[in-house]
Amino acid sequence: MPSWKPRSGRALLLGVSLGGVLLLSSGCVAASGAASVPGLGPQSVDDPSGRATGVQLLLLLTTLSLAPALLLMVTSFTRIIIVLSLVRNAVGVPQLPPNQVLVGLGFLLTVFVMAPVWQTVNGEALQPYLAGQIQQGEALTRAEAPVRTFMLAQTRESDLDLFVGLSRETRPEGIEQVPTYVVIPAFILSELKTAFLMGFIIFVPFLIIDIVVSSALLSMGMMMLPPVVVSLPFKILLFVLVDGWGLIIGSLVKSFAT
Repeated sequence: MPSWKPRSGRALLLGVSLGGVLLLSSGCVAASGAASVPGLGPQSVDDPSGRATGVQLLLLLTTLSLAPALLLMVTSFTRIIIVLSLVRNAVGVPQLPPNQVLVGLGFLLTVFVMAPVWQTVNGEALQPYLAGQIQQGEALTRAEAPVRTFMLAQTRESDLDLFVGLSRETRPEGIEQVPTYVVIPAFILSELKTAFLMGFIIFVPFLIIDIVVSSALLSMGMMMLPPVVVSLPFKILLFVLVDGWGLIIGSLVKSFAT
């Protein structure tokens, strides 16, 4: 049985984890005097033991440039932004909230949901590596584990089986042997399914309001008045009265509980 530990998958997961860790721990690192990354100072030019080589810096810059794509692939952002967009369309005002507000809210919720994962990566992989206690390979392995655990907890078994079959590799004996490049697309597919399922449930009450308003207008002979003009205030009123945003955000966060 071959070993399923591709370095490219580890580097991908470490990159997105480092982005989250920097958001959560930059203040703590500065306060503890550990803000200087080993090997990044001027003295590292003639120091053969410096870790920050030109290749590593190039990889770091590449990872930062790919951060938006990494955020979409291996975090909760995909499900959150799709559900929020479907809520906006279900209410009947596709321009409100604006895209900037919606994306900002999705990003902040992603940070909130992923915070435990990034804290684990920071404590078990990043900080020991910066302190020189472990080597890069072990840091990659430690950083990979919590992110994979998060993704596998949200991935449907059917989606995982689909991509295991599409990979044309020998079927793994256990889930821990599934390669990371198989887990990521299976996770994204599961996130899409879950997001659209939640969106369908959100659409139902607003659809009922549209049907009731349309039937009422038709019974009164007001066929020239678009039903959406009348139903929109009622849908907004219903959404406000039931604390719609609180229910939606609470359900989204709870849906990632492992």
